[in-house]
Amino acid sequence: MNPQPTIDAMRTAAQTLSVGDVREQLRVLQELRHAVDAAQAALLVELEASKDYELDGASTLNTWVRNQLRMNSGEANALVRGAIVARELPLVADAAFDGRISTQHVRAFVYGLKHVGLEPMRQHEDVLLAVALEHAPSDLFETIKHLKDTVHPEDLDDAWERGMDREDITVDAVPDGWHVTGFLNTVTGAKLKAVMDSVSAPRDKDDDRTGSQRRVQGLDDLLDSILASGLPSDKGVRPHLSVFVDANTVAAAADHVQNATDHPFTAPGPSPETKPAKLAGHGAIGPHLLMYLACIGDTTAFLTQHRDGQQAQILNAGRVKYEPTLIQRRAVLARQKGVCATPGCHHTHLEIHHTIWWSHGGPTDLDLLVGLCVRCHHLIHRGRLQITGNAVDGFEFATHAGRSLRRRRQTSYRRAA
Repeated sequence: MNPQPTIDAMRTAAQTLSVGDVREQLRVLQELRHAVDAAQAALLVELEASKDYELDGASTLNTWVRNQLRMNSGEANALVRGAIVARELPLVADAAFDGRISTQHVRAFVYGLKHVGLEPMRQHEDVLLAVALEHAPSDLFETIKHLKDTVHPEDLDDAWERGMDREDITVDAVPDGWHVTGFLNTVTGAKLKAVMDSVSAPRDKDDDRTGSQRRVQGLDDLLDSILASGLPSDKGVRPHLSVFVDANTVAAAADHVQNATDHPFTAPGPSPETKPAKLAGHGAIGPHLLMYLACIGDTTAFLTQHRDGQQAQILNAGRVKYEPTLIQRRAVLARQKGVCATPGCHHTHLEIHHTIWWSHGGPTDLDLLVGLCVRCHHLIHRGRLQITGNAVDGFEFATHAGRSLRRRRQTSYRRAA
């Protein structure tokens, strides 16, 4: 390695630190850092060629860097890859030695050697170096990525296919809300990005909400619109949020919220005798959230206790009608708290199934109707899932091989609907 560029950079830095202003001192120190990094990379190239790292008991250059320079694996890998750039791209190496480009620029060239290839990078080295000299490392990365897409267009389709294999999205309930995770393929992700950009745009020049607030509110507004009119109803029951709560809990929650408003520091909590309201698919919710949802939603009342069973009998249709009525569907959803009856399933978009199939003589009676998500309903009709029993004694689920699944008790509509 020719040490003169590094020595010159050190001399310039020393002179500027003695007489220059703060701005010049900072600039020259940054250039010196780049020059030292480049010199270190060049020396690593020589050490790799000589194999002298073996004299210190290291089997590889990377091991020697970790042991002798006290670097972690990530730092050692970056340093060794920078040495490879210095060896393969001489124009880039010279610019690095002179402190004209940073180690971040060098990392972009490392990416290019790995993903674009040596020959295309050598062919376009002068153009790419010009970009590095005038622009930030991020701009250089984008330029090299564009070169990669031009040289290897088949990689774009391969990436799209890999994305199709990985795509998934989950919405899981957690104690303080919902956790959304997933991965979308190129096309679906672009659609979602376009929608989110649209609904989360600032309303006007006075919109001072943060980006996260605008995105969440925009998504909430979009979901409100879809649930109100954008989804087809299922036999009269339109997809919606469902909260299940008894009348006593509603009254207690209203009193608690009012007291908390009037006396924020001394108001007692809700009575432990009242059962908390439950949001379908999520779980228990507090009185303030219950009152908010009650304020913006509609209420449907159900009789929850009737000793002689008359209410259930009124809702039975026997063999007269195949399709469950709207009130039967709502009663099943209320009985199951809006969640699929299959053990372990938490989906909330439900279809109504005759546990004794209509084609096998089963009646359309409330105690023999069960709510299943689309997937579980398909499994039933494909013979992969079996269900027996009724809402009075409880439904029993089993696999196609007859292995019993954990029993989920379905309380009779005569006692809770």
